[in-house]
Amino acid sequence: MSAQTQQRRKTVLDIAKAKQGDPLVCLTAYDAPRAALLDPFCDLILVGDSVGMVVHGLPSTVGVTMEMMILHGQAVMRGSKQAFIVVDMPFGSYEASPVHAYENAARIMKETGCQAVKIESGEYAGEIIAFLVERGIPVLAHVGLRPQAIHVDGGFKAKGRTKEEREKVLREAKAASDGGALAVVVEGVAEDLAREITETISIPTIGIGASAACDGQILVTEDMLGLFDWTPKFVRRYGNVRGEITAAVEGYAAEVKARSFPGADETYALKSEKSLKIPRVAGQPGNS
Repeated sequence: MSAQTQQRRKTVLDIAKAKQGDPLVCLTAYDAPRAALLDPFCDLILVGDSVGMVVHGLPSTVGVTMEMMILHGQAVMRGSKQAFIVVDMPFGSYEASPVHAYENAARIMKETGCQAVKIESGEYAGEIIAFLVERGIPVLAHVGLRPQAIHVDGGFKAKGRTKEEREKVLREAKAASDGGALAVVVEGVAEDLAREITETISIPTIGIGASAACDGQILVTEDMLGLFDWTPKFVRRYGNVRGEITAAVEGYAAEVKARSFPGADETYALKSEKSLKIPRVAGQPGNS
């Protein structure tokens, strides 16, 4: 493919335009086939640390490792062509210091080729974000309900329901914006707080359980496709993948037990002698 016809991947400038333009369409992906399906429709694909729960069966995102994020980030980059790809920094990979964060963020970007990293950003994170951005690493921030902080919060709980919590989330969002984040994910907050954050900071907001007041939306793809029995309140199911997989596997199992699969169309047959191309060997009858 020539340089003229190769599809251009979105950049931070395209993401920034959402503040005055169309809302950003964002979803998660963890493998190449899924990324290829999402890519034509998404502005941003997040390789989320939710992979620990969705793919690896972990009880939370806390156990996710750098190696896991890099492996899945590489797969998503191979499967996508135009979406802006962000890889989550796992718990324990950025909190200790700006230098610690830089070393791990640089490794993620080098080994995956992604366009940015994401961190769950408390008020302290403004300094880390600024340190990374100044050194060439775009950062997507994450405020409100922060899954990596569930052991402090006592579970997955919505944020901003008290005056103190509300002010805290606002400070987190402002710190991320002032630090130079390219955008901020706002999770699990009331609509009025999401609207205030969106109107207050200069960078785009991407909502998940934060209403349509944000500058874009993101969901865990497996949730919106209906892969699980239970989904959070803020998820709208756009498919029934769980039901389709169950029906398909049930049909397969029944046909295997009935010996109706594989059938003639799925079975190889011996080629006729006329169609076989038998190489001639010197000294054998019929060979000169």
